[in-house]
Amino acid sequence: MKIRTVIVDDEELARRGLRALSQRCEDVELVCECRNGREAIDAIHRHRPDLVFLDVQMPGKNGFDVIGALADTQRPHVVFVTAYDKFALRAFEVHALDYLLKPVNEDRFDAALARVREAMSHATDNALAQRVRQVAADLQVTASPPMASAVDRLPIKANGRIVVIRLADIDWIEADRDYVSVHVGGGKTWLMRETIAAVELRLALSGFVRIHRSAIVNAERVKELRPRDKGEYTVVLNDGTELKLSRNYRAAVERLVGANL
Repeated sequence: MKIRTVIVDDEELARRGLRALSQRCEDVELVCECRNGREAIDAIHRHRPDLVFLDVQMPGKNGFDVIGALADTQRPHVVFVTAYDKFALRAFEVHALDYLLKPVNEDRFDAALARVREAMSHATDNALAQRVRQVAADLQVTASPPMASAVDRLPIKANGRIVVIRLADIDWIEADRDYVSVHVGGGKTWLMRETIAAVELRLALSGFVRIHRSAIVNAERVKELRPRDKGEYTVVLNDGTELKLSRNYRAAVERLVGANL
């Protein structure tokens, strides 16, 4: 399946870089490049792309204005492209599918594209589109953008009741199709009807990190990282649980644990 893609950036050099990175990928089809927000809105209406690499700061309509101008049925997956520092980027992670920090490198580009592929494979998950829409109202592009708030509890429906789990008690979260299994200290597991991509976005500011397409861990539970082949790692939790750290998610782990892997 081809990922029909639009690149939006007012800088020709940035567009050229994203174009070169995209052309490395056989499943990415570039349908249009835009220099500003107005052109982007017109192109999205005309081409109905699957994915937009969207610059945040542009003259006239900025990236958030572009998102706010699109109806739900017209909104593609969005990967923001920005020069903001990591604190602002964490706020973007709550709402967008992913972000790329300028200058964009191959590893981060490939990791973002992996998230796009996964999101497209879960076409029924409307939570991502709703979060992207909310960014237009929640965030404004200023010198110091407002921070998104973290959460400290996770409500889970179980047997006709709602169980409230403290995030501090969660060890890790495992994907199970349209559900996730929430593993809590002491061997308890709760089943939650939500995709792992949606859970990742919800917990982005709360110390949880995606290490694999099927696993999110509480960074406070990570005891050890053991190198494997091809840039991958085994993540060992405090209770001895061993999980695979996929190469595509190394950048996120590095930001949270403060280590160069």
